[in-house]
Amino acid sequence: MTAQTSFPDFAPALRAELIATAQAAADAARQVTLGYFRGAQLGTESKMAAGFDPVTLADRGAEQAMRAVIAARRPEDGILGEEFGPKEGRTGLTWVLDPIDGTRGFISGTPTWGVLVALRGPEGALLGVIDQPYIGERFLGGFGLARLDGPHGSRPLRVRTGVGLDEAVIFTTFPEVGSPAEGRAFHDLARRCRLTRYGMDCYAYALLAAGQIDLVVEAGLQSYDILAPLAVIEAAGGIVTDWRGGPAHDGGRVIAAASPELHAAALEILSLA
Repeated sequence: MTAQTSFPDFAPALRAELIATAQAAADAARQVTLGYFRGAQLGTESKMAAGFDPVTLADRGAEQAMRAVIAARRPEDGILGEEFGPKEGRTGLTWVLDPIDGTRGFISGTPTWGVLVALRGPEGALLGVIDQPYIGERFLGGFGLARLDGPHGSRPLRVRTGVGLDEAVIFTTFPEVGSPAEGRAFHDLARRCRLTRYGMDCYAYALLAAGQIDLVVEAGLQSYDILAPLAVIEAAGGIVTDWRGGPAHDGGRVIAAASPELHAAALEILSLA
């Protein structure tokens, strides 16, 4: 796990500045992505020679817009983005960006993709934003905040508790999950849950933080896929680790759980993979 609430050296003014920078970056990406969403000129390409790993003009444009915001407001910080690689910083803080998490959903017209903005310190995630521009929802967690802003106003984020594994709602993005062994482990766990759903990308993590679902399990993630969801979920009282119970901020196999009890029960099954 990360030390998401360990920020004694961050003065209130600095915390406010970092939160404002994250919000401004998400605003910039929101403007770009909405200009392309459900449009005809996406410029879609695949990053893979075999298979399909899409990237669009919206992905690249949104990341460029976020980088410009950070360069103007926090020029000494590092940046790690999905589309344009790392920029070294001098402050020990790195902004971790995924301009469109869920590009397959984006090009299909489903409003389940999101913009991810995270701030990482030496010990892990400090702040995260999951933004869904089309719905107009923004999930923010870190520096003592856990909040959803959206069409119905603002409200605190809090995971739900008191749910057993046999009552749990579990999400993953792809039914295959990862390797054949990872897929078998996931489906073994899912068979013990009440309801399994697929294809929500980062929005599944947002729903967990909002108290709507109970588990998200994935494999093959990168740090820019998980840092922002991790910060939001931990701020809302949930748990995010790898499938062995260790840190998840570098990606890989990830489990997000609403409660310690669900986390422990799920790990018993996933740890066999």
